[in-house]
Amino acid sequence: MNWDIAVGNWKQFKGMVKTHWGRLTDDELDVIAGQRTHLAGRIQESYGITKDQAESQIKLFEKRTRSKYPKYFS
Repeated sequence: MNWDIAVGNWKQFKGMVKTHWGRLTDDELDVIAGQRTHLAGRIQESYGITKDQAESQIKLFEKRTRSKYPKYFS
């Protein structure tokens, strides 16, 4: 997933991220604003996981999102 696209379409992606990582608050998602590194950090904090685990989750999310919503990635 191209995170430049996520930043540009953050309002749409924010809902998908919130659904996937329900512990993240709306305020946290507003601060993240599509920035991948911020998302990884917040996932780490909220779920008590390592950086590598957070990155793995994000990669899986990217793969699922790309296949489910290809119009955002063309």
